[in-house]
Amino acid sequence: MPDRSEPAVQSRRQMHLIAYSKTGPTARHVGGWRHPESTLDDFLRPSRYAQYARTLEDAKFDGCFFADLIGIYDIYGGSYETYIRNGGQISYLDPMVVLPVMAEATRHLGLGITLSTTFHNPYHLARWLGSLDVLSGGRAAWNIVTSAAELEARNVGGELPPREERYDRADEVLEACCALWNSWDADAFVLDKEKGVFADPRKVHYVDYEGRWVRTRGPLPTPRSPQGRPVLMQAGSSDRGRDFAARWAEAIFTDQPSLEALRAFYDDIKGRMVGQGRRPEDCAILNAATFVIGETESIARERAEYLRSLINPETWAARVSGSLGADVRQVEDEAALANLQGTQGIQGATDRILLTVKDKGLSFREAAKAESNNEIVGTPGQIADHLQHVFESGACDGFIVAPTYFPGMIEQFCRSVVPELQRRGIFRRDYTGRTLRENLLPA
Repeated sequence: MPDRSEPAVQSRRQMHLIAYSKTGPTARHVGGWRHPESTLDDFLRPSRYAQYARTLEDAKFDGCFFADLIGIYDIYGGSYETYIRNGGQISYLDPMVVLPVMAEATRHLGLGITLSTTFHNPYHLARWLGSLDVLSGGRAAWNIVTSAAELEARNVGGELPPREERYDRADEVLEACCALWNSWDADAFVLDKEKGVFADPRKVHYVDYEGRWVRTRGPLPTPRSPQGRPVLMQAGSSDRGRDFAARWAEAIFTDQPSLEALRAFYDDIKGRMVGQGRRPEDCAILNAATFVIGETESIARERAEYLRSLINPETWAARVSGSLGADVRQVEDEAALANLQGTQGIQGATDRILLTVKDKGLSFREAAKAESNNEIVGTPGQIADHLQHVFESGACDGFIVAPTYFPGMIEQFCRSVVPELQRRGIFRRDYTGRTLRENLLPA
């Protein structure tokens, strides 16, 4: 570990930080909303999200993104009762409405949204995201999901396709969206009042994209943004998902349980990128990280124990059920899970439970019901030590910071841990790029 008495030395490689968000009082910690310092009177107000954006930008975060679902999980017990009653992780507001509020409050912070390639057509996706990218001055990001819950299909009047087919469609959706974003040249606007020429029609183009699953003619009415197109994020863990990420992703959100697993994931994705003809440095791999911070280590551990006491076991089981695509109360083993899932479920969630089975000697059911205990607990210096060690080991390019409770944990991290990372020379003191892509993937 580095000697914190040493003066800061500017590292050639800089850590990246993106905040994990939900449009509600709970992000990833299912009991966080119950914390005495968690604010509950403003999660439906624009002021909450504007202040959140300013806090992150003051700390020089690359950006934030909002996880989202087209509905409310009702897999546990066949009902959404647990999620509603116990305060599950629900997106109460559409992030696409919230992000412009955050864009107006900031100048540099990247702004990401989760949207499904399975249940949205490429023209709408390209226009929504292109408009956000233009309005924010080139700071939009798209967290690409293929959807993994039948409830989403029912909410839009469709069906959930098989996993492989969802990724095949996603490839086509991305091809179509990129073509639409390129339907305007960067210099199409003329704005010559005397000659009466507003824009040059020769610099706006039809797309005429046609694949097996999607088709679109174009062009968009939305012009090219300063960064050309939104930054593309992805979080797939399956073999097919990793291939998709290697082709498209510029930022990958992963949640690996150990340094060894993270390094293996990192090396695998970077190798697949080379196989796709891409440079490894053209994608930032960011591991999930949640913190409990204290003035001393013992205080931090007491706070962590208190936060764990706020977790309702039933709410945790409902959350795991949603991720697995099967009610954990009905799962005896991996084979039973596969039968219950059908085409549902997130591969990464299954992989984490299988690792717990292996490492702790639990049954599959016990591991599925076990509460998460993976927060990084300690003083600001200890947390900075941990992040620096993982980052400089070459296992990741940065972290997805997920709050335990809001806004206190994010504010603590920004006030105490970020300055320590800056002092060590591994995190920026100011933005150097105009767009999210320029800050996240500097040339």
